[in-house]
Amino acid sequence: MALSFYALLEAALLVLNGIAILHRERFLKKYGLGAPSHSFDGSNTVKDQLVSLIFAVQTVMRMPLIAINIVVIVFKLVLG
Repeated sequence: MALSFYALLEAALLVLNGIAILHRERFLKKYGLGAPSHSFDGSNTVKDQLVSLIFAVQTVMRMPLIAINIVVIVFKLVLG
């Protein structure tokens, strides 16, 4: 399979789907990623930024991901 723009978009969609389904209590707390510590003093660590990114994807991207997944499924069914 040649690396195409569509393949990159599909890989990004799969990564976003994976982030969206992470369970906070069972998976994230196990690795110390339970809740973001919001500090406004400028000392955000990479871990805090990663937790904020995960929570933002889970909150904001849930409905758009459903719609995008439906479009990709239909696209694959129609065009093979």
